[in-house]
Amino acid sequence: MLLLLGSTIAAFAGTAKPVYNYKLKTIDGQPTSLATYKGKVLLVVNVASACGFTPQYSALEAVYEKYKDQGLVVIGVPANNFANQESGTEAEIKTFCNRKYHVTFPMMSKVSVLGPDQTPLYHYLTDKTTNPSGPGDIKWNFTKFLIARDGTPVSRFEPATKPDSPEVIAAIESALKRN
Repeated sequence: MLLLLGSTIAAFAGTAKPVYNYKLKTIDGQPTSLATYKGKVLLVVNVASACGFTPQYSALEAVYEKYKDQGLVVIGVPANNFANQESGTEAEIKTFCNRKYHVTFPMMSKVSVLGPDQTPLYHYLTDKTTNPSGPGDIKWNFTKFLIARDGTPVSRFEPATKPDSPEVIAAIESALKRN
């Protein structure tokens, strides 16, 4: 499988286990398995409410609305790993996302995407065995991982790459066409 990094291409390991093996909590604190999304194309994004990239919520919602009927699910994963930019409670994050950006895509509870308390999902997504030639650790908020219908990561987009940029849309459309 291929990982698109702007203009660079790197291969994800073909033996990686699917993201369906991971569990998170919803923004409302309910346990959920990513297996709930089996057969869907996922765009998993570590988000923050007080970041320079926070306006990307608008594009994430627009992309979700445009492609959800074709099988795309955007999953927002709040994280407070960078400059205390997601310091609120889950209730505050949910209210902010709903009021300011009218977010309807699934939001998860806040996790750590970096460091010793990194959540297992992000350990998997950034691990060298999953992506031996990719960039590794999350560098900032709004890093985007595109997951194929079979649960394997296919693309990673760094924070400055907008969710509605041509390269992200092309990758989403390609993933949606594959079974």
